[in-house]
Amino acid sequence: TSKVSVCYTEHIPAGFAFHLQSWTVVPDFTHHAHTASLSAVAVNNRYVVTGSRDETIQIYDMKKKIEHGALLQHNGTITSLEFYGTSHLLSGAEDGLICIWNTKRWECLKSIKAHKGHVTSLSIHPSGKLALSVGTDKTLRTWNLVEGRSAFIKNLKQNAHIIKWSPDGEKYVTVIANKVDIYRLDTASITGTITTERRISSLRFITDSVLAIAGDDEMIRFYSCDSQKCLCEFKAHENRIKDIYSFEREGQHVIVTASSDGYIKMWNLDLDKIRDGPSLLCEVNTKARLTCLAVWLDQASEIKENSDKTATSSQETEDEKSSIVRTNKDFWTTKRVKILKRKRKIIPEKQKLEAPVQKKKKKQNSSA
Repeated sequence: TSKVSVCYTEHIPAGFAFHLQSWTVVPDFTHHAHTASLSAVAVNNRYVVTGSRDETIQIYDMKKKIEHGALLQHNGTITSLEFYGTSHLLSGAEDGLICIWNTKRWECLKSIKAHKGHVTSLSIHPSGKLALSVGTDKTLRTWNLVEGRSAFIKNLKQNAHIIKWSPDGEKYVTVIANKVDIYRLDTASITGTITTERRISSLRFITDSVLAIAGDDEMIRFYSCDSQKCLCEFKAHENRIKDIYSFEREGQHVIVTASSDGYIKMWNLDLDKIRDGPSLLCEVNTKARLTCLAVWLDQASEIKENSDKTATSSQETEDEKSSIVRTNKDFWTTKRVKILKRKRKIIPEKQKLEAPVQKKKKKQNSSA
């Protein structure tokens, strides 16, 4: 059983294959796709997409190990990417736009002027019917994805740089500097606040009620959404942590961390013994400047990604989503869509991903 952990360096997407039975790590691929540093990454069961300061979104087919093309709809750094299941991708950028992409033909179905400033973060509700976004115009916006329109606007006192739904979709969180505000969906009001000493760089829901938070230091902290108390903190790296990812395996939660020290580490977290902290499973020194991280799970393995558990747990969800698209043809097949199809630019070249540079050396390093 194996999976691929894809880490992203300053310019070059690079992948490492983590074998989950032996917990060994080997280099998998590198690809020189972007001309500037990477700023966002997202995965589903087949594709990895990367966004960059070069204003492009690159698509990789992980099953065939080929570059699938590039999307050039945005003008400005790509700041946020998120898949909904296997059918749609949402992208946000410094141009203030949110674009909705069909992942079958990679067509831009709709381009929404979402914020007056930059889009800093977006998150799709597990039902696929709603999305949230925050931007540099100090607003939190709710989007009706069924009708492709704005549903609600909330003014914030400061600019938020992270927004995320809980796996069950009953709550969401915003991050402003070193503060996490927890909202309930049914009331749209803040139910609690978590404050840390340092600016928060990454946040991940481990369960519906447990948050993993990383700031501009070497520590990872687990918090309860209900009590807002710190359940555990531990030193994960020798430098500040850039990103956190998580997935479930055989009832256990695996936490993946990437740091400015160049290391990617995998940790096993037992929720029944959360106060003891996680145990280190394996690590790899990428010897690179890491900016963001994603984990692509090999379908051959029986692993379920924690963050997408609700959205992709059953075929019924996919059927419901398809029916939403079919019954709302006014949104999905408007004249604007046809205009965008002509406007969009996709590079259709399909190139094999390169073998890792100095593969033998890296293997020796990772096995050591």
